[in-house]
Amino acid sequence: MRTFEGYQKGINLGGWISQCRVYETQHYDSFIKEEDIKEIASWGVDHIRLPLDYNVIEEEDGTPIEENYKYIDNCIEWCRKYNLNLILDLHKTAGYVFDDVEGSEGFFDNDKLKDRFIALWDKLASRYAKYSDRMAFELLNEIVDPGVALKWNALAKRAMETVRKYSKDAYILVGGINYNSVLSVPQLDPPMDDKIVYNFHCYDPQLFTHQSAYWQDFMPKGFHTEYPMTVAEYEKAAKDNNMPDHTTEIFRRAGVADMGIGFFDAIFAPAIEYAEKMNAPLYCGEYGVIDQAPTDGTVNWYKDIHAAFEKHGIGRAAWTYKEMDFGLTQEHVASVKEELIKLL
Repeated sequence: MRTFEGYQKGINLGGWISQCRVYETQHYDSFIKEEDIKEIASWGVDHIRLPLDYNVIEEEDGTPIEENYKYIDNCIEWCRKYNLNLILDLHKTAGYVFDDVEGSEGFFDNDKLKDRFIALWDKLASRYAKYSDRMAFELLNEIVDPGVALKWNALAKRAMETVRKYSKDAYILVGGINYNSVLSVPQLDPPMDDKIVYNFHCYDPQLFTHQSAYWQDFMPKGFHTEYPMTVAEYEKAAKDNNMPDHTTEIFRRAGVADMGIGFFDAIFAPAIEYAEKMNAPLYCGEYGVIDQAPTDGTVNWYKDIHAAFEKHGIGRAAWTYKEMDFGLTQEHVASVKEELIKLL
């Protein structure tokens, strides 16, 4: 499988100009500074994934907020200073927000919203294509509805063609349905050129990585698990806590009895096979463990997924640098931080 050169080990900057505590200048100015990029560079990674919400740079009516582009500009400058590549990830667009499923219904059938999405990419590409030697573009974060695969492929093609008006050699990342599941990669269209990268996210098994996650309705407050446990033990834990079937579906898809690198090999296999067939690089834009998990299990999980990434040459960016319940600079993981950094 082709390697996504320059984007093998990375970290997300979640919570800065995306999924913000507050969408205000004071937050943008203080959450990430140059010293943060310097620290990240010292970790030995080669890139940063920068999530961006449309409403940071656009009013609700579409009017550009020109002054807020400086945060992207600053990040580009800092990354170049500290020899890091950058992925600009459009995390939320007008009418489509991955964590507001009901509010996003109809996006793929709304020509006005789709045209606005394309117009935003026209603006982003026209402004940043000149940095394509060190910068890649990710079209849209986490398409949720499994029923829109064909419509998303069609819209993604339009977005790719828009970027190509300004750069013939910029890498463009596209992920699939079901929250960018690795299992959805084979439903993506063949790449339009050799600079298209297939992208997925991996938080499996969520019974471990998202234990006690307050934003997931099916997850009981105070629910805790270890890693590794056997598949039977995870399934029993889900059953004992009345969790829905989808929480254990990944184990059935993997077809393994024990957790470890073999689990990740199994769930990555269809994506790897498809990427090899299409001669496209494969990249994991998000992976990580919630701060409610035990630290020894967190290290074990990172060891296994790291081994799988290395085995198959899959580039990746951990979620996330700071706060956001998954931050690698949080006090929760302070005792194992150095070990986790080595496993990025």
